[in-house]
Formats: sequence, structure tokens, C-alpha cells
Amino acid sequence: MAPSREALIAHLIATGMAGPVATPRENNLAHYWRLAQRDPGFLFGLDIGPEWDVDAIFDLMVRKVGVDSRRDFRRGLDTIDPERTVAALDRYAARFDKAIRERQRVLFATGHPKTLTRLYQRLAAALVEAGGSAVEAGAGAVWEDQTHYGVQRLHIDYFGGVANLMATRGAIHTHSAVPIRLSLEALRAAGEPWPDLVVADHGWCGGAAQAGIDAIGFADCNDPALFVGEELGTVAVAVPLDDGIDAEKYDLLGEYILGRD
Repeated sequence: MAPSREALIAHLIATGMAGPVATPRENNLAHYWRLAQRDPGFLFGLDIGPEWDVDAIFDLMVRKVGVDSRRDFRRGLDTIDPERTVAALDRYAARFDKAIRERQRVLFATGHPKTLTRLYQRLAAALVEAGGSAVEAGAGAVWEDQTHYGVQRLHIDYFGGVANLMATRGAIHTHSAVPIRLSLEALRAAGEPWPDLVVADHGWCGGAAQAGIDAIGFADCNDPALFVGEELGTVAVAVPLDDGIDAEKYDLLGEYILGRD
């Protein structure tokens, strides 16, 4: 049985997943500006129109995420409205429920391997148990790219049905849409259909959505691209929450998604 809406909201606030969050306001504003400048690292693989300047992005994040609406608030910790989180999570759960009921082919992937892999593994296991398929495409694809540690040799690997981007030191955080593009190209080359749904975040989600696939994802208040994508109708669902807390704290979200009527 799913936790109640009230219990979920209490959990979101208690864990810092929503409500007052640890993300600095100055970081949020800097990322909104970088998206407005069409910085590839913040587009998450999405094409957005010229109307998305920094003011339009800020206004959207106030409306969709619940960041502080004061334009003169420049420093300090920002907020995510837990009511908006749960409303988006309801849409996310409804789309995932369709995947389970119709036994769809779903690709699971994350740019936050340390924090979100565990939750996606639980969703993947539930899908497979119901007769659906967790698509594993592009495993072993190798390329070189710029990371926080300089240019590194990267590859895709799957853990419990969930794709991570791997470097020499292990799974790494990424905003890049290159991995999902390579995964989709691997399916095309093998003559296999693309997934019915991608459950992901960052560039994995945005790149899939831009390719025309249903994509649902989590996004922090400093990651505006998926919310712009949702507003444009490209991303199916973007759920606002802090995506960098301890992995086990997302377990209740799994219960809510899988137990929702």
C-alpha cells in the first residue's frame, strides 16, 4: 500500500527532498543563466526556443518548482514546494503504471548514480515482475569526453537494469545526452525498437525526450532544462526534488509510485 499524500509530504520535508533544500540560491540563478545562454551542459539534450531567456526560466521555476519568487533574493538556501513535487509524482506514477499494465519496454538510466540508481532498480524490478522489459542498450559503448576531471574515457554499463555512465574511477555524475543517444543508436543498429518509455534524469531524460520518446524524470531546482522541456511538451513529466540526498531516502517514493491506485 502506498504511503498517504500527507505522509509523503512529511517525508519530503523531513529529508530535505523538498521544502527548504540544501541547494544554494546563487547556484540556482547561475544555472538558469547558463541554460538561457544555451550552455550544452545545462540543456540536457533538449532544443529550446529563443523565448527562454533567464527571466522566463526564473518565472517557470517559481511556477513549476516553487523556488523563492523574490527577484532580489540572491544568496541563501532555496525552496522546492512539496505540493508541486507530489502533484508531479502523481503524473509520473500514472505514466509508469501504464508501462506496467501494458508490459512496455522501458529504459532506466541516471546521471546521479550514487543517489538514484537504487530507486530506479526497484522500479525496473517491478516492471520485469509484471511482464515488462527493462531495456539494456549501448552497454560497452566507449568514447572520450570532457568531465570534471578532464577528458576521460567513458562507457555505459547497467546495474540491476539501470544505466550508469562509467569512468576509470567508477560510475560518475553526468548531464550529458551522449549516453542516451548512443544507446538509441545501438538499438537502431541492432534492428530493435526504441523503448516505449525512458525513466531517467539529466541528459538521459532530456535526450530521450528530444528523440521523441516518452520520458519522465526527476530534476533539482538548479536543473531547469527538464521543466522547460515539460512546459514545451517534449518531456512527459518532470518531478521537482533534491536529487542528491542519501539513496535510501528515496525508498518511500518508490512505495508511492508502485502502490498508488
